[in-house]
Amino acid sequence: MIEVKNVHQSYGDTEVLRGVNLIIPENQVTALIGANGAGKSTLLNVITRLVSLRDGAVFLDGRDMASMKSLEIARTIGVLKQTHHISIRISIDDLVAFGRYPHSRGRLTEVDRAMIDEAIAYLRLEDIRGKYIDELSGGQRQRAYIAMVLAQDTKYMFLDEPLNNMDIHFSVEIMRILSRLVRDMGKTVVIVVHDINFAAAYADHIIAMKDGTIAAEGSADRIITKEILDDIFGFNFNIAEVAGRKVCLYFSDEPS
Repeated sequence: MIEVKNVHQSYGDTEVLRGVNLIIPENQVTALIGANGAGKSTLLNVITRLVSLRDGAVFLDGRDMASMKSLEIARTIGVLKQTHHISIRISIDDLVAFGRYPHSRGRLTEVDRAMIDEAIAYLRLEDIRGKYIDELSGGQRQRAYIAMVLAQDTKYMFLDEPLNNMDIHFSVEIMRILSRLVRDMGKTVVIVVHDINFAAAYADHIIAMKDGTIAAEGSADRIITKEILDDIFGFNFNIAEVAGRKVCLYFSDEPS
């Protein structure tokens, strides 16, 4: 279990997170939603210790993460950041092998290679595993990065805007993959997502943020309501139901 207790975070004089308290439910897909600047990515970075928090504490399976070594955390939490900074020309095979570093420290064993093969197969990349990252489509590249995180073999997976710049086909494919990781492998997946309908369709738990605080959290049925979404995004939402699921319609009756 990951528990966040009274977390505050600032960038300069700007307070980005204000007294955040939450528990990440295990074995579920949790989506962080909210307007730009709500604190979603900052919260993800604080939880995964990509940035040091100003005040408060984050507990990983009962332990204060401030007292844990980075390598120990990397064996429990995998992170896919919003922007990838790999400047070398590298194949899918070698990229996914990076995910084993917390375990192998660069000396791959047969166990490591088996985990790499399993991750590549799970993301359906076997036929192109020798291709270089810069030769791939956006969807293929994102699957390769997710395979790298999967090969890390962590209990928790955090992904910051994994659908960014993806078309509908690849976005649906990514969300289905993440849902299967929860179902098939017992992973706990946390994603930052901008499209509310993807959160409504695929997330088991939604955390809605506003101005650096948790405005609401719960299932899609509880969160995908006009009252909550209007408040969070400052927009006049229309909510419909299709095939038993709530859907947000992004139009307004107000004159343009």
